[in-house]
Amino acid sequence: MNSQSLPAFRCEECGYVYDPLEGDPDSHIPPGAPFEAVPDDWCCPVCNVSKKTFRLLS
Repeated sequence: MNSQSLPAFRCEECGYVYDPLEGDPDSHIPPGAPFEAVPDDWCCPVCNVSKKTFRLLS
């Protein structure tokens, strides 16, 4: 699977979308990192809820 086909995930609390093509540079998550590779202790950069609050964006 290439990074172009990685799914995005949305925070159910605030609507922030984790786009694997962008990653989260402020949290040291590089572009191309799939959501599954994001550490479990990572939090939404907007509202600070846990990774468990994110759902697959369809």
